[in-house]
Amino acid sequence: AARSRSLFLWDDGHPMRFYLRPGLAKLRLAPLVLAGGGRLCRVQEPGAVLLAQPGEVAPDGAVSTEYVAECVKRNQRLPLEPFLLTARGRLAFTEAEDAALLQAVRGQGTVRVSGRALWIELERSGLTRHSWQAMRDRYLRHLLPRLWEPPQTEDPTQIRGLFAAANREFESTESESDSSDVAELPTQDGVTRSTGETASELKTGPEDSAFPDIQLQRQERPQSTCCSSSVVGQVIKTMEHFMEKFAVDLLTVTQAFLKNSGDVEATSYFLQTGQRLDGYPVWSREDDLELLKDDEHVRNKLIAKFGAENVAKRIMFRES
Repeated sequence: AARSRSLFLWDDGHPMRFYLRPGLAKLRLAPLVLAGGGRLCRVQEPGAVLLAQPGEVAPDGAVSTEYVAECVKRNQRLPLEPFLLTARGRLAFTEAEDAALLQAVRGQGTVRVSGRALWIELERSGLTRHSWQAMRDRYLRHLLPRLWEPPQTEDPTQIRGLFAAANREFESTESESDSSDVAELPTQDGVTRSTGETASELKTGPEDSAFPDIQLQRQERPQSTCCSSSVVGQVIKTMEHFMEKFAVDLLTVTQAFLKNSGDVEATSYFLQTGQRLDGYPVWSREDDLELLKDDEHVRNKLIAKFGAENVAKRIMFRES
């Protein structure tokens, strides 16, 4: 298509004015700007778009010279914001690019995040306009520290809210089951309390009185109404440690606890390798639904899949 002669006109029809220091870049871009209806300023004027080459020191608000080239390439006037440069002359990351990075990196182990392969893959996929080095630097230096921020209170209701969010995503990502099954999941009080116990490194196991001959009968248990502040504090410290160690967000850590029945050691190994420490699979939403069925054949299948001890722990985790 023929190049637009109104490429560098504002919506009101006035020409865009650009300022770029004299040099080879200006000689190269001047014909493109003028052919598109724009103007070049001899000095930096108020309201003029300040252009700078990527990598050179530039004041905040400067726009990459790539803006002109990209507009000409696409034959349309593009928004300036994605081409803003930082003080060090780098292309600024937009909110959309930050969100894309968080989504792409979510669930990746610390080895992948700190290495090169993941970022090179993201660069090749065109996830953002940035190099893989810039994306890795953006995530590790700017985005990851925000994810490490713990809850500002040790209010148990906020901790339960976190587990509620993780549990909802656990349901939606692990199963295609009908949403009517959600009501059958364990209460959030139980989830929070169990994780708190394991965060204090209290190992849960089958009780002889509750599981005679490993028949896995459901027991009536008194419900704890609240976590102690010391337990909640330990939960926060454990989750902070995992977030920093494995470079993942708070929701990912919480879901890992859910999948591993709240066991700290198993959760740590899972976040590092994506597998269970004892070689058994992690619990899924569908497995939990099977566990609810009062069917000896189904329970025997679960025992064969997870082992009797793990099934017993899962029941205790759900009922505690």
